[in-house]
Parts: sequence; C-alpha cells; structure tokens
Amino acid sequence: MTTDTWLNAVRWNEDGLIAAIAQESGSGTVLMLAWMNREALQLTRSTGHAVYWSRSRQRLWHKGEESAHQQIVHAIRLDCDGDAVLLEVEQKGGIACHTGRHHCFYRQLDDNGVWVETVPVLKDPATIYSI
Repeated sequence: MTTDTWLNAVRWNEDGLIAAIAQESGSGTVLMLAWMNREALQLTRSTGHAVYWSRSRQRLWHKGEESAHQQIVHAIRLDCDGDAVLLEVEQKGGIACHTGRHHCFYRQLDDNGVWVETVPVLKDPATIYSI
C-alpha cells in the first residue's frame, strides 16, 4: 500500500508550489525549471512521466502533451531544505524547451555583459505547437 506521507517533507511556497528542475539522465544537462503543486508531484511519481503546474494556464501540464516531448522520470530528489525537487529524466524527442531547443538555458552571459544564444534551435516551434 502506498501512502502520500512522503509529500509532508516538501516545503511548498505560499502558492502551494515547489521549484522542479529537470535534469537529463546520463548527460547531467539541466533541461528546464518548472513548478509543481502537490497533485503534479503525486502524478509524476505514480505515472513515471513529468507533470508540472502551469502558472500561466493555471492547470496541470503533462510535459509533452502538445509537443510529444515527454519526460520519463528515472528519479525524484528533494534538496536539503525541502524546497526544490530534481527530476532525473529521459527527454523524449531531444527537445525540452518550447523554443525548440534541447534545453531552456540557451543564453549565456559573455564578457561584455551581453546574452548570447549558444544552443541551436533543433525544430521550429511553429511545427511543434499549434500556435
């Protein structure tokens, strides 16, 4: 029998959310940061697929529901303060970012204080999403 007492260790913020970092299994690449509420974290554990809380849509968001770029969860880790989770995932389709890139951290600050795009677009977002 599975209980949800493990969720009691999570320190939810004032909006009932926790930061969730998706990291690619194997490579260790940080793919993205999203938010989870209690239900999203429960569903992620029970289904083995990443489920987040969309703050802009105010609803659960099953990663890949529109793009088919799902995240298969291999491990769920809670940080020392209990206020962030790390999901070790297998990224289906090789694209985690809505911009069509492998990961969301594609801008790097250079020595001149300019944000430079360092990761290529793998697929045009217009072909991924019905915009």
